[in-house]
Amino acid sequence: MSGHIRKRKHLLNLRQLGRIMGWLLIIEAGFLLIPTLTAAFYHESDWLPFAATTVLTGLTGLLLSRYIRPQSHHMGKRDGFLLTASVWVVFSFFGLIPFLFCTHNLGYTDAFFEAMSGFTTTGASAIKEPSAMSHGIHMWRAMMQWIGGMGIILFTLAVIPMLNHSGGIQMFNAEVTGITHDKIRPRINQTAKQLWLIYISLTIILILLLWLGPMSFFESVCHAFGTISTGGYSTDTAGITAWDSSVYVKLVVIVFMFFGGVNFSLVYRALRGDFAALRRNDVLKTYLCIIGVATALFIVAIIAGGSGRNWMQYSIDPLFQVVSTLTSTGYVVAGFSSWGAFVLGIALVMMFFGACAGSTSGGAKIDRIIFLFKNIRNEVERTIFPNSIRSVSINGRVANSELVTKVIAFLCLYVLIIIAGGIVIAAMGVPLGEAFFSAFSCISNTGFSTEVRGWGGGFDLLPDAAKWVLALLMLIGRLEIFTVLVLFTPAFWRR
Repeated sequence: MSGHIRKRKHLLNLRQLGRIMGWLLIIEAGFLLIPTLTAAFYHESDWLPFAATTVLTGLTGLLLSRYIRPQSHHMGKRDGFLLTASVWVVFSFFGLIPFLFCTHNLGYTDAFFEAMSGFTTTGASAIKEPSAMSHGIHMWRAMMQWIGGMGIILFTLAVIPMLNHSGGIQMFNAEVTGITHDKIRPRINQTAKQLWLIYISLTIILILLLWLGPMSFFESVCHAFGTISTGGYSTDTAGITAWDSSVYVKLVVIVFMFFGGVNFSLVYRALRGDFAALRRNDVLKTYLCIIGVATALFIVAIIAGGSGRNWMQYSIDPLFQVVSTLTSTGYVVAGFSSWGAFVLGIALVMMFFGACAGSTSGGAKIDRIIFLFKNIRNEVERTIFPNSIRSVSINGRVANSELVTKVIAFLCLYVLIIIAGGIVIAAMGVPLGEAFFSAFSCISNTGFSTEVRGWGGGFDLLPDAAKWVLALLMLIGRLEIFTVLVLFTPAFWRR
């Protein structure tokens, strides 16, 4: 009997996964109601495909949650990995349906690319003329980013308390970005609720601030969702440059992109009055330092190249672009591609770094970069003093050797996946430079198109096969490699 129990612990609980997937789809159907009502409010025919998608998604979720009866509610580590990785794909498959049947409809590949880009907050778009899309489509694109910013699973943990006892910690660790996952409250669902409360509060404040400026209420909502989630979708084909002359808009967006790049657990502690946590946080200090140094270098490059035309392009625009790039938001100011190769090189470094772990940003995360450089320093010093014992510490905590090894492995895999992705896309006939830049842009969840480099056009020009590869890279980047790659190992499926 005990042997049977031990064996069952190693089996995937597919029925429980199916039931939870049903709950998740019901939640997605609830979110789909918002663009449905938006399209109806603006008297757009797109309300019909949204309504049909809402019913289909909700009905599928209801059937899964009601008629699948798991023998056990227990979920192990493997169950958490499988559910977390699969839910982003399932959400994208249901989320693409409105794009197929809207007024300016997309093909299946472009629709999936758009949905995956939205949920992973990459912000890469296969839509050539976003301005031509309906209000319902714009709202859904913004909603996808906003949901994906804090995390689909994290939202579910917040609204379904029973998951606190049924694999919640496994799902939390599989989705939340970073090398360590701090619980700010004793129970996982309480932590999820607090993080989402901060996220929602910042979103509401940002909507109101943007509405006070030149944006309409609808534009404010869409750009608030895209900014705090560091996704970067816009309602205008020109993107944020449609408000390029507004200093107010840029300053507000800079502040909230910055917040989007900060560890939300740290924001929670600051709101609780624990400002000492800010002072002793090495990652936050490094984040601020990178922004300051990169902005100064951008300004020098603009002055040296003579590409600035007014005071704003010598001050606010460089800061805006630095924060946008580092946080993987992907907004681009006017004239960025003309600032020169030096600026682009710094931007590539920032795309790789990303912002802080536990934030909505993409990239490798500053936490891991700090670990890397401290470990390199230790190894260099060890060549001089081979008998010395040195450790890697961050935020006053000494990391064990297993964590350091995992960080190094992550960074190596990150680079190898970029190389592999670039080679595969180049084999499809895409020029080598564009292929590698597109792969890098998608795995870092930044969403810059090759237009940033002054080359070619947007993602809509890529072959369909390349878009599927890039969609996979977006998912790998959002779930930070291991959650996805572990599914491709034989050991994961072995009993």
